[in-house]
Amino acid sequence: MKIGDKVSFKGKTKEGELSSNTLLGKNVVIYFYPKDNTPGCTMESKGFRDHYEEFLKNNTEIIGVSRDSIKSHCNFIDKHKLNFPLISDDDGALCKLFGVLKEKSMMGKKYIGIDRSTFLVDSNGILHQEWRDVSVLGHVKAVLTAVSSLSKDRA
Repeated sequence: MKIGDKVSFKGKTKEGELSSNTLLGKNVVIYFYPKDNTPGCTMESKGFRDHYEEFLKNNTEIIGVSRDSIKSHCNFIDKHKLNFPLISDDDGALCKLFGVLKEKSMMGKKYIGIDRSTFLVDSNGILHQEWRDVSVLGHVKAVLTAVSSLSKDRA
């Protein structure tokens, strides 16, 4: 997936299946994060939660994606009062589509995990911008700035 590509996906949320087709006409921020209830992922998700109304004012929906189960997502959503859907990508299909899986290492053990990444899809379903290897601090504000700029360009 690269800038300018048409984005087509579907995934499982606690509400059922979510498809990119149902989001046409809106900008969409899709952020991939490694794991529910870990410090960085919680901070990032709460940042999107806290600025959700500003994203909505810019005709933009937020979707979080990790490989956690629907049950884990339900607990994460409830615990942190998240106001947007989380997709359970338990088979890794979305992660592969967006190219966010990479080799990581923890305590000398190598594994394949999610590289924290965010994608901005415009209202026509075209990948407009991406952020890879994201640092959580200041990230939500940077995405909001890009969304605001995109909304002004389309006005």
